[in-house]
Amino acid sequence: MLYERLPRLLEHCPELKLTHDLVRCFATMLDNRDAAPSPGWLSDLAHSGLAPLAGLAGVLHEDRHEVAQARTTSYNSGVHEGRITDVKLQKRIMAGRAGVSLLRHRVVLIAHLRPR
Repeated sequence: MLYERLPRLLEHCPELKLTHDLVRCFATMLDNRDAAPSPGWLSDLAHSGLAPLAGLAGVLHEDRHEVAQARTTSYNSGVHEGRITDVKLQKRIMAGRAGVSLLRHRVVLIAHLRPR
């Protein structure tokens, strides 16, 4: 159903089509673990004429070596980042209303409940 509407939607909105094409290109680079097309893709992103994409290109260009490393290796810190996010969320939720022992208990409970 969505796949039937997508071509018509892209046909009527050139900005959306450009964004779609750039995202698909990035997805292909991720799937293939290939960083070689990055410079051209970043240039296309920066010169897209769309401010959010140009801003993203600037940020990715600053960290281009780290981004290329993340795309070409199977190692990542996703699990650790998720745990850090859990701890920060619990800290904000608790907002000084509980001590370290309750915070530790909640973080451990969430770690056991989180799918692996």
